[in-house]
Amino acid sequence: MLTLAIGILITVVIGAILFWVIDKFAPEARLAKLLKLLVVLLCLASIVSRLYPLFGSSSIP
Repeated sequence: MLTLAIGILITVVIGAILFWVIDKFAPEARLAKLLKLLVVLLCLASIVSRLYPLFGSSSIP
């Protein structure tokens, strides 16, 4: 359980660092919004994939 929490924390920290990099170096506002959306989706996918074994996989192959 501790490794799960550490993994999620690392994902959140990396997402925050990427947000900062996007804010600092993205030349256009539209591009920055799209990149931030991509970062959020990837972070959520990473967190869900870490939490997936806790819920079991009996109904989904």
